[in-house]
Amino acid sequence: MKAKLTRELIAMRAAKELFEGAVVNLGIGIPTLVSGFVPEGLTIVFQTENGALGFGPLVGPEDFARLADVDLVNAGGQYLIPVPGMCFFSSLESFAMIRGGHIDITILGAIEVSESGDLANWMIPQRGVGNIGGGMDLAFNAKKVIVTMEHVAKDGRPKIVKKCLAPLTAPGCVDLIITDIAVIEVAAEGLALKEIVSGWTLDEVQALTGPRLIVEKPPKIIEL
Repeated sequence: MKAKLTRELIAMRAAKELFEGAVVNLGIGIPTLVSGFVPEGLTIVFQTENGALGFGPLVGPEDFARLADVDLVNAGGQYLIPVPGMCFFSSLESFAMIRGGHIDITILGAIEVSESGDLANWMIPQRGVGNIGGGMDLAFNAKKVIVTMEHVAKDGRPKIVKKCLAPLTAPGCVDLIITDIAVIEVAAEGLALKEIVSGWTLDEVQALTGPRLIVEKPPKIIEL
């Protein structure tokens, strides 16, 4: 079996998309890991829907007893490390930030992403359950939407599809897809393959992708 990026390595690649001073919201799952891979010397202002701004990475197992605070969690209930200047506010103010277009980047997980950048990430149809949370607000209003996910579902079905079958979170909102085998940009003309994991070929990535990928030049090898 060919090597794929782990969830941590997907998050590490996503962290390379951050820029100095960016206000960033991280969705549940792989996205929350991104806060642990901020490049040294880069100042990132993380925001969470439940009302916190300017916090650090997740509390790791080695620091759990010392730093875990039930009053200091993100929207997914994960413990956060406080940093100087961190502030708190109501969810009303938090969503005003999001809906006001003040989030530079949101990194979200996905059930499906379509070739036109439609995002489905709030309900799994087979289970009939879901949680909208702040995903819709973020997908519609963040300046850049990055999706981090495995390239295929557990049953082997492509998660990058021509048309989403799962209920949409937002249409045409995704700018970049980072999976365990590729980095794909959503362009006006379709999905452009930019990077692949070492050892993978274009044909192998295409075989696991629903829509036809656009390849203007040989994709780069993903660097972390």
